[in-house]
Amino acid sequence: MAGFGERPRALIVDFGGVLTVAEDGVFAAFCRESGADPERLGAIVAGAFDGSDPNGIVARRERGSLSLEDFERALASALSEGLSRPIDPAGLYRRLFSAERIDDAMMAAIGRLRAAGIRTAMLSNTWGDGEAQDSLSDAFDAMVLSGRLGVRKPEPAIFLAASAALGVEPRACVLVDDVMANVRAAEAVGMHGIHHLRTGATVAELARLFGLMLETAEDPR
Repeated sequence: MAGFGERPRALIVDFGGVLTVAEDGVFAAFCRESGADPERLGAIVAGAFDGSDPNGIVARRERGSLSLEDFERALASALSEGLSRPIDPAGLYRRLFSAERIDDAMMAAIGRLRAAGIRTAMLSNTWGDGEAQDSLSDAFDAMVLSGRLGVRKPEPAIFLAASAALGVEPRACVLVDDVMANVRAAEAVGMHGIHHLRTGATVAELARLFGLMLETAEDPR
């Protein structure tokens, strides 16, 4: 953490899977509706983080080097293999994320931290144009979106860009992400990483690290 006896001074949080929730998984409803194989979709996404496909369609889209239309066409083609009816690429991005909802408890905790003087940033890999992320921009001191920078998590440069945007050294930052590869990459540049699995557990850990009361009786665990 930020030196012996020091509290962190900044919080950096992911968007999808941390600030958003989906009742039964982000892509589950899409796979049921389209007939797409969830394991195939999962493998395509995982390849962008586990080192097996660092320059595939997901990674290139997140860096902004592949247009949204080309990404949707390529992903639809990959997911259509073996299906009797091909998946329509038009609007594929929005259909994929249609089940996402904002996690009010996470946003409330971030608001309390910011009110206490903690610097906050959203750090997100983007598949779309950043519109969904931008809708929450008022809740943060900085917005760092991969498609606008040309680098993506888990590349070290994007974590350093986030800390620089906040004017805080990496060792004084806490990073919350639902992808372990991103947590480990943040830790490698000196940040304290939290692997987000459940809102209640993450909020409790943030309260411990920052030494603040972040929960209310109304917050869901």
